Amino acid sequence: MPPITHVARPAAARPAPGRTKALGVAAMVVTVVLWASAFVGIRAVGPHFSPGSLTLGRLAIAAVVLAVLVVPQLLRSRLLPQGREWLPILAYGVMWFGGYNVALNAAEHVLDAGTSALLINVNPILVAIMAGLFLKEGFPRWLLIGSTVAFAGVALIAFGSARPAADGESTTADVAGVALCLLAAVLAAVSVIIQKPVLRKFPAAQATWFGILVGALCCLPFAGQLVAEVQAAPPAATGGLVYLGIFPTAIAFTTWAYALSLVDAGKLAVTTYLVPGTTILISWLLLAEVPGEWALAGGVVCLVGVALTRRRSGTGVRR
Repeated sequence: MPPITHVARPAAARPAPGRTKALGVAAMVVTVVLWASAFVGIRAVGPHFSPGSLTLGRLAIAAVVLAVLVVPQLLRSRLLPQGREWLPILAYGVMWFGGYNVALNAAEHVLDAGTSALLINVNPILVAIMAGLFLKEGFPRWLLIGSTVAFAGVALIAFGSARPAADGESTTADVAGVALCLLAAVLAAVSVIIQKPVLRKFPAAQATWFGILVGALCCLPFAGQLVAEVQAAPPAATGGLVYLGIFPTAIAFTTWAYALSLVDAGKLAVTTYLVPGTTILISWLLLAEVPGEWALAGGVVCLVGVALTRRRSGTGVRR
């Protein structure tokens, strides 16, 4: 078997504009639904797995699943990143697949779901700003307006999800939890900007698999903890871990990367404002958790905000 090396290849032919839009929308719908389901899954398995072991378990399962698709492609194309091409892959592998997941899992141990959703959804705004600055996507007026409206919707969802403390007083978010959630949002936003250029050179599944492998390697110190917790966990919790590894990780991060290869980073990131509302819907259907009026109103506002970002500006502030 000849060694796998980097070989030059012509740029892949892009689909026709109409088909490109349809494929991008379909990929993002899959991503939103599966990422939303992850919040329900994490809630279910959280009592049985610590933040680090949960991250390692998801990444290990995802790496095996994607290997079935990616390895044959690599053997045929003999294409691997070379030299400095590994730098952005290492960066988003460490920050997104490793750091983001551990930080978010840890934050959700001390923060309520509404506060976590509000803080994590700082991410699309950060992506839009950095995409305008570093990817030269500019600052379209309707993207900024829609982002603000969608963020207001997430704030309503967070308000509707808040629960009073046992003594009747309002809960106060743990400072460490807030810091971890904001850290996760920043790591995800920076990773999106770093990943975008990689997708011009490598297919979405390969770019995702490389990042997952890097993140899994970073989480290897949690291997002993993962083994012990899997042995102690009930079968349902282990099944939930497998689900999280296959669907919200292997599949959803790949469909995200595919959509990112077709759509501007800023515009794509705003669609993740739909995740909290979709999570509420899934919880309603599967867990019979009836959302409050504020949460439902927030979901509608998020939909309006994302729709506004799709409007075309007559003029835009460009760099």
